[in-house]
Amino acid sequence: MQFGYSETCLAHDPGSRHPESPDRLRAIRERLKKKHGVEYVEADPCDLDAMAAVHDREYLESVREFCAEGGGSWDPDTAAVEATWDAARQSAGLACWAADEALEGATGRETPFSIGRPPGHHAVYDDAMGFCFVDNVAVAAQHALDHDEHDVDRVAIVDWDVHHGNGTQDIFYDRGDVFFVSLHEKGLYPGTGAVDETGEGDGEGTTMNVPMPAGTDDHEYLAAVEGPITAALTEFDPDLLLISAGFDAHRHDPISRIRLSTEAYALLTDRLRTLADDTDAALAFVLEGGYGLDVLADSVAIVHETFDGREPIAPDGESDGKAASTLEDVLEAHDLDVDLGDL
Repeated sequence: MQFGYSETCLAHDPGSRHPESPDRLRAIRERLKKKHGVEYVEADPCDLDAMAAVHDREYLESVREFCAEGGGSWDPDTAAVEATWDAARQSAGLACWAADEALEGATGRETPFSIGRPPGHHAVYDDAMGFCFVDNVAVAAQHALDHDEHDVDRVAIVDWDVHHGNGTQDIFYDRGDVFFVSLHEKGLYPGTGAVDETGEGDGEGTTMNVPMPAGTDDHEYLAAVEGPITAALTEFDPDLLLISAGFDAHRHDPISRIRLSTEAYALLTDRLRTLADDTDAALAFVLEGGYGLDVLADSVAIVHETFDGREPIAPDGESDGKAASTLEDVLEAHDLDVDLGDL
């Protein structure tokens, strides 16, 4: 894979006890040293206009001023230093680079994966929260839609981070040209992402939330992708599929209770790659969360290995049905006819 990366993103340092540490990127880079075919690309940072296409301009200017004055605690979870503004611009720029690469034909072993930070999917239209200042994947989606040379009419975003991508949902909730899917742990921060949050106005039906109960494992995540997600996105027929790739649903991540294995990320990657192929959509990945350094690094590496030719291994045993009622509710909310018994 091609990995979008910049040392600028290391300079955002919210403190030694903060889980969203520069060591996250260092751990990924160290793990990928052992892998064949890894390429790093540094992209241009986003300018204010590109970010203001999905965020309130006055809010962005307040973040810039906050950082210029030395930063501090924006809220109890979200901290900044002077370098945070440049890191946020760079992280958004890397996400745009990933979208551009995918739309220009990068596929297979050249598939782009942006590993910028700070992450973005909790940043709403006019506020920072949940470690996030700029919604990187939203900026990338809008960037793709706004550039005529890409000829993009519809973008799909699948967010498999364990936390609901409330910022991305907020930005596109009334839009019909972006279909947002969030797979997340029910009841976890920020507490949004119920099944009945499906969009409004022109966006009615283009938000899909799959709130998984604590303890959900690989089987149910695969059923969600192979069932309602594939059915809805096949009908939507996107030109670009962006993956908000957080890895904190791993069973060994310190801040969640979902029970995914490392192998699950290979399986999810494989299924979503097939979906992109079947809908003739360009495919790119954008890093979100993941706070256990070893499992974060291993999980990013297995996504890379999947594009480098490794065949994912199906999980042993059978589903315990923990999320069956959730998946049925999602199908009903989106009027989809899928037989979950076949999954």
